[in-house]
Amino acid sequence: MENKMDIQKILSACDHTLLLQPATWEEIKGICDDAGKYRTASICIPPCYVKRAKEYVGDEVKICTVIGFPNGNMTTASKVFETEDALLNGADEIDMVINIGMLKAKEYDYVLEEIKAVKAACKEHILKVIIETCLLTDEEKIKMCELVTESGADYIKTSTGFSTGGATFDDVALFAAHVGPKVKIKAAGGISSLEDAERFMELGASRLGTSRVVKIVKAMEK
Repeated sequence: MENKMDIQKILSACDHTLLLQPATWEEIKGICDDAGKYRTASICIPPCYVKRAKEYVGDEVKICTVIGFPNGNMTTASKVFETEDALLNGADEIDMVINIGMLKAKEYDYVLEEIKAVKAACKEHILKVIIETCLLTDEEKIKMCELVTESGADYIKTSTGFSTGGATFDDVALFAAHVGPKVKIKAAGGISSLEDAERFMELGASRLGTSRVVKIVKAMEK
């Protein structure tokens, strides 16, 4: 990191995230405060806190939440309902998990139609599609690049952070080579340094799902 501009560029790409099961409202409030102070792209929080967070931050901070999380093997109807409920509560962006079992079984129409259904529920709101790269072969990752492009979703996202691994440089480079021109990339899970964050952005990620970047910047200020 050469200067503060580099750090702000990274912060402004971060979805400042707290999705752990024991997360309390007091902790979520802290995430909201940090996001406002450090001007992150959004906060990414559990659906049950979206309404309170919206009342707390107003329009100062974008609110992202997760759908079908973290396993993705709910019905399409339940994912659509979760999406509609989250938007009613004030969410600005939606990160959904695909049905990984259906992808493994090559039921591509199911996977595609589900993403399209959630995108339709999102209307003008941003939809990011989590494909859980650590569970997929390269061929499956490339197929998901094609399906996400065809679906009209806004982003392809590497990981939930709740499986066997997170974002890798290779996966982000693979996405960049195979997604359509309108699809952006979110790297998430295990981003543990500013250097890694910068490298993910150089490889093509325009969003980073992380809690650590803000923590690192805060520690640098002490």
